[in-house]
Amino acid sequence: MKHPVDAHVGKRIRHRRWMIGMTQQQLADKVGIKFQQIQKYETGMNRVSASRLWDIAEAVGVPISFFFEGIDAAREGQPLVEGDILADKEALELVRSYYAIPEHQRRRLFDLARVLSDAA
Repeated sequence: MKHPVDAHVGKRIRHRRWMIGMTQQQLADKVGIKFQQIQKYETGMNRVSASRLWDIAEAVGVPISFFFEGIDAAREGQPLVEGDILADKEALELVRSYYAIPEHQRRRLFDLARVLSDAA
């Protein structure tokens, strides 16, 4: 049975990888392991060692603490966020595309989205 903390860390690895548009194979290549191992980490089936987590954090450009954000909720078996929006591939693709837009255009798009949501 997987430990809730291992599952949480795995989800955070997967979400960060998706956010930056990296495949499991690309991440595996950067840390020097096979992509199947990344799959096992992301599902929480295999526990990530401290040194491997360090390598993954460097590969995806976050501090190690990123993987433990919301850990108290995970330890209690609760989702980090109700309806975890980052679990939705469409939402992740939207966020990734949003951050690919130059900052001044992104700000205008954000303002437009806010106006449209207020009008709905």
